[in-house]
Amino acid sequence: MDPSSDIQRLEESSRGTFWDHLGAKLESLSPEGVVVTLDIQPHHLNLIGILHGGVHATLIDSAMGLAAMARKPGESVVTTNLHLHYLAPVNLGTLRVTAEVVHSSHKMATTQARAYNESGDLCALGTGTFRIRGGTK
Repeated sequence: MDPSSDIQRLEESSRGTFWDHLGAKLESLSPEGVVVTLDIQPHHLNLIGILHGGVHATLIDSAMGLAAMARKPGESVVTTNLHLHYLAPVNLGTLRVTAEVVHSSHKMATTQARAYNESGDLCALGTGTFRIRGGTK
């Protein structure tokens, strides 16, 4: 697996998708884990001025799915379960999400992710289960 070519391929396939619209960036990708970032903009905030929970959920879910795919090259995955804990509000700067596979079998992968603010404080964490579907399109 060549991480730089995998990242480039994923960036190309994300053009015009929700991921692209959100402005998320895939910083690193390997079988050991994934790092995703988002430069928080006003349109990412909810009505009380903090990062919308759906943005947290999207980044955490996506990072965990990418981690599952990095562990199983050539396979596609879909989320079957997503569990989130929102721990601290964030409204400025760059959000950094790290994700890794905790366990995998032939058909399923269990993952975990953590979201940190620019100061390195933990803002949210999640776990997810992904069904391994087979080859990517």
